[in-house]
Amino acid sequence: MVKRIETKTSRTAEMTCISRAASFYESNPCYKSNDYIAPLLLPSLMKILIRLTFLRKIFYNAMAPAGIYEYVIARTKYIDEVFQRAIDEGFDQVLIFGAGFDTRAIRFQSGLTNMKVFELDVPITQRAKIQQYRNRNIQVPSNIVFISIDFDRESLPNKLDDSGFETNKRTLFILEGLLMYLEPDSITQTFTVLKEYAGKGSMIVFDSVHSSVLEHENVYYGETGALQMVAKANEQWTFGMEKSDVELFLANYGFRLIDCKDAHNLENTYFKEADGKIVGRINGTHFMVTAEK
Repeated sequence: MVKRIETKTSRTAEMTCISRAASFYESNPCYKSNDYIAPLLLPSLMKILIRLTFLRKIFYNAMAPAGIYEYVIARTKYIDEVFQRAIDEGFDQVLIFGAGFDTRAIRFQSGLTNMKVFELDVPITQRAKIQQYRNRNIQVPSNIVFISIDFDRESLPNKLDDSGFETNKRTLFILEGLLMYLEPDSITQTFTVLKEYAGKGSMIVFDSVHSSVLEHENVYYGETGALQMVAKANEQWTFGMEKSDVELFLANYGFRLIDCKDAHNLENTYFKEADGKIVGRINGTHFMVTAEK
């Protein structure tokens, strides 16, 4: 089966961009994020839609599975924190897999003076992003390197070597919203490359779906809606793991688990107000992982 991302811009990448843009206009601190670039990448009509609170709620109730908007917000904040840590600790480079419309290389640019950011993605989605930058007169800093790749068909080591990526440097690897779309063989190949290319002290941050979700067991909040969403987009999930398997999985590739947060943990971290009230429920299909070499 031909995947949608081979012929059209990734719909999940588009929805993530819309979610980040909508979050930028939120007034509640739990919901608000600081991706000020995301709104600039949207059509004018969409920007108007998400700026109005009542229209924003109508849109997400109609378009997004339960808790996905909250999950994208939490995931964005979580990875932003890891990104900032890499800057603070003086990492040498960042490699973003399946970058989509990620804007961190621009949003964090003031701290990236001595770091290169490599963005990997399928050609069509990456070209669409670069064109949007041009259309909006958003200057692309010279330390951003775009690498187009088909993860299931092309050699990742060859792509990295040709782009100027340096091995054995302290690197932050970001695999956001990616693993669940890869075939198991591609997972093995990707993490084998990370093991070989990552310098000591490198970090990796990624999210995964629970493997039981792929069996349609329907045990998590919003699970059915999430599966319907990716099926409709023809971007089906093909890989998952359980939290109990993460530590061994990482050890096989030379990484040590630092943190693992499921939906409940993320709610308590990002959607709990001062009085202890949880103001947003997160779709339970995913969890976040940070690890170090």
